[in-house]
Amino acid sequence: MSDPAVHDTLRRWLEWAAQVGASDLHLAVGHPPVVRLHGELTELPEPPLTADQAGPLLASVCTPETLARFRDTRNADFSFECAVDGRPARFRAALFHAGGHPGGCFRVIPDAIPDLDWAGFPHALAARLTGLRDGLVLVTGATGSGKTTTLAMLVNDLNRAGGVRVVTVEEPVEYLFPRVATSVVTQREVGADVLGFADGLKHALRQDPDVILVGEVRDPETARMCLSAAETGHLVFATLHTRDAKGAVTRFPDFFPQESQAGVRGQLAMSLRAVVSQRLLPGVERGGRRHLALEVLWNTHPIASAVRTGKVESIDNYLVTGRDEGMVGFDESVRRLLRAGLVSREVAERNVSDVSVLLR
Repeated sequence: MSDPAVHDTLRRWLEWAAQVGASDLHLAVGHPPVVRLHGELTELPEPPLTADQAGPLLASVCTPETLARFRDTRNADFSFECAVDGRPARFRAALFHAGGHPGGCFRVIPDAIPDLDWAGFPHALAARLTGLRDGLVLVTGATGSGKTTTLAMLVNDLNRAGGVRVVTVEEPVEYLFPRVATSVVTQREVGADVLGFADGLKHALRQDPDVILVGEVRDPETARMCLSAAETGHLVFATLHTRDAKGAVTRFPDFFPQESQAGVRGQLAMSLRAVVSQRLLPGVERGGRRHLALEVLWNTHPIASAVRTGKVESIDNYLVTGRDEGMVGFDESVRRLLRAGLVSREVAERNVSDVSVLLR
């Protein structure tokens, strides 16, 4: 949405965040405005935000419907536009209450979908993922690890190739996909266009999709719909909040009651195509850009067997021994970043499970 009534003070802070390349702006009562730049939190030279200031600032980015939802539920997630240097810039807002006062986190959304080189995402991996005909691809990682950007890059590659029908269900819609003559992309926002992820998925299946993007799997209904869509010939990309690929395999069935998990593991073993887990590691220069470490798990026959039986302990071993099949573990990915001089040894050692890997 576009709202020209953004409060002048908030507009100034948002402009500054966008101009310096910050990823987020944090507003909390009792603190000055804080931006996250290349993973580091930095206070702006402003006085602490007061309770009297916070309400009007945050309300200025809300539509009447969003403001009503924020007052009722004490939380609101949405996207909006604000002019920066005379041009519209997009932001994702996550409004909340803490200690009885409203606060907000504003994510700066780039004006164009980044390319693979900028993100450090391997072209060969992207081509293999977008070349899948059907099934479920899970992209996992902590908040702020770039999952949304990865999905946007992959789906945009499919969009630009043409001849594809894509439906996305997001909360909120962040990147906007460009129009391509022979492709059709519709982006649906939870709360504005659909009631929830599961509801959006159910209706997406009736819209002749080739590819479905699910912003986040967070409940059993959404998880079940992802499996159903993947089983019926669609390519489904979705995100999960897990530390690594093995965590995705274990968490997915955990959405369901104990008595249903064996059946879900069987469905997942059949439908899963790959898990891509990612972390953003600080570079060698303090405050410099971060670098992408990836763990890639392909659903080979041994992996499918481990998923089906719930014996996921073997997955770590397959990540090491399955290089010929495209497997990559975090330890190996971090080792490559260290050898390339992109991260320090201290950072590398903090992000591997076995330090001896770095000596190879």
